[in-house]
Amino acid sequence: MISLDSNIWATLSHAYGPAEDIPDLLRALENYPQKSEYEDEPYYTLWSSLCHQGDVYSASYAAVPHVLALAEKEPLRATYDYLLLPVMIEIARAKGRGPKVPPELESDYLGALRRMPAIVGAIGARRLDETWIVTCGAAIAACNGHALLAEAILELQDSAEEFLEWKLSR
Repeated sequence: MISLDSNIWATLSHAYGPAEDIPDLLRALENYPQKSEYEDEPYYTLWSSLCHQGDVYSASYAAVPHVLALAEKEPLRATYDYLLLPVMIEIARAKGRGPKVPPELESDYLGALRRMPAIVGAIGARRLDETWIVTCGAAIAACNGHALLAEAILELQDSAEEFLEWKLSR
């Protein structure tokens, strides 16, 4: 995993250019801030930079091991974004919405994805709402090479909400 103090981040890119700002955003995640609004930081800038409108970048792959390491370290404090962002990055990668994973990042990136089932298991120790359950299911699919299934699982939440609204209106 690339050190957050490494100069390598400046050679990686994200949606807005060089990724030298990503280490500070990842450090902010270490406090496990709660998210209540769409634009809460550091989530908003991380998502916008690393998975911008479904596209990913070299810095996206470098950030995933850090995000998942934090989820692994304190699974009961992590918000669902700690899994959802890596899942969305993997979906975008599998769909060709970004560059190939650079060889120097591949081992760390793929290794982090392989740890997702254990992270999901640890997260499952708490009571999970629908968003968490859908995210965990998508994580299991994505880390097993089923990115399109992961994407479909994520769509289930909207479908379930629409169905419940329809059912309650009858």
